[in-house]
Amino acid sequence: MLLFMCYIGGLFIKNKRYMSNKYNMAQFSKTTIIACTCLALASAGLAQSNTADSSATTKQKTATMQHTNGTTITLGGNPVHTVGKLPAVGTEVKDFTLTGVDLQEKTLADYKGKYVIMNIFPSVNTGVCAKSVRKFNEDAANLNNTVVLCISKDLPFAQKQFCGAEGIENVVMLSDFRNDFGNTYGVQMADGVMRGLLSRAVVVVNPEGKIVYEEQVPEIGQEPNYTSAIAAIK
Repeated sequence: MLLFMCYIGGLFIKNKRYMSNKYNMAQFSKTTIIACTCLALASAGLAQSNTADSSATTKQKTATMQHTNGTTITLGGNPVHTVGKLPAVGTEVKDFTLTGVDLQEKTLADYKGKYVIMNIFPSVNTGVCAKSVRKFNEDAANLNNTVVLCISKDLPFAQKQFCGAEGIENVVMLSDFRNDFGNTYGVQMADGVMRGLLSRAVVVVNPEGKIVYEEQVPEIGQEPNYTSAIAAIK
């Protein structure tokens, strides 16, 4: 801006004789005003661009900071982050509220005194998730004092329809569609195309309320380790 004004001043001095004419003076003034206006607009545009870049950088840093407390998993090989980490083995299980297929609220107290297997997944309407429900349904039939909770963000209506169509009777379908289980247990996905859904994980709780097994499945398209989960209650 300063260089531009110096240029205008030099031009004025150089053309002082030319400027003695009133008409020429008016023309020079108009030219100067137009040039200054253009320069001001260009400066404003540059400032706006810098502000936008700064804002984008800030958002990126904030997103990175938010993911530092979560877990990095993958979806088709692409990194996805969860909002937190699963509760550690040996810790007290966290209470929760979820919704059953009858639209009634269910809490951890409803399963007190039993082994609880939490089969957590994105949606029962995907192949791997459906397969995990079928597998745990088969295994649950042979387990004593054990309840298998299949937890997703699916609506209770969809969960009920799936169980009816598949003949699923040995597991309990629970929905996190209006609760905060995903954040409480650190399994909700924070980014990626499935952002907002639950990641694939398994948590096993003993009758005393202590976590004896947990698995955050590293790839969403991968099935959980059924054998290790079942072994934790035997």
